[in-house]
Amino acid sequence: MAAADVRALIASSGLPVLEARVLLGHALQVNRAWLIAHDTDPLTDEQVSAYQQLAERRRAGEPVAYLLGEKEFMGHTFRVTPSVLIPRADTEVLVETALADLQGKTRPAVLDMGTGSGAIAVSLALARPDADVIATDVSADALAVAQKNAISLGARVRCAQGSWFDALNSAGVPAVYDVIVSNPPYISSSDAHLDQGDLRFEPRQALTDFRDGLEAVRIIVAGAKQYLNVGGSLWLEHGWDQAAAVRELLVAAGFQRVSSRRDLSDIERISGGYL
Repeated sequence: MAAADVRALIASSGLPVLEARVLLGHALQVNRAWLIAHDTDPLTDEQVSAYQQLAERRRAGEPVAYLLGEKEFMGHTFRVTPSVLIPRADTEVLVETALADLQGKTRPAVLDMGTGSGAIAVSLALARPDADVIATDVSADALAVAQKNAISLGARVRCAQGSWFDALNSAGVPAVYDVIVSNPPYISSSDAHLDQGDLRFEPRQALTDFRDGLEAVRIIVAGAKQYLNVGGSLWLEHGWDQAAAVRELLVAAGFQRVSSRRDLSDIERISGGYL
């Protein structure tokens, strides 16, 4: 059998060139510059096999982030596993909004509920190393990923396990917070997108509440006031068509200056308010 090279493997992969190049670089543990400079070098059978296994999984639809085991968010590289959602650029608006609310506050307390990979909590802690950041999740596997990300990136984040505010029964966590943020499961159980694309491979319980997509939002909005300092804020990520409903819940719960922020696609992606 003729020896395969970089150019031949990419051409025959059945994948977009960029994806093929990224996966091949991961399989060979080399960067893009090496692939370009050595595109006709013969590869070993082991190298070819390692790449072909990744390419086959990708053709079956498995997300690139899971194949690589990492994803970039807020300029940092986060470890991801099938136990956590893949961080998405649109969620950066949640981090940026929380950071704006923390300006001028000394040693603020921040709560990230349903942290998953820890991308939100760790990004906040890295931007505000003076903050006391608590990350919660009902999943022990997710918290393990979040803790590893915090350690590897040098962020001071404390993790607590439990369902929403039940996690705050852990000893030593702050009683009240200056900012609470969450990217909860907000996709309706009837949404066809759950069975399409990357969502097919992500943890279902982190995507949907198995109801109308607003159950977790209702729980968080109803309970948040007793855990917020006066003037504190709550910000929630939600679906493309849920902004009005989330604002109504916030107003009904007594939040002030309720508003929404738009994501990179100009969609109202997060909503929140102040005490």
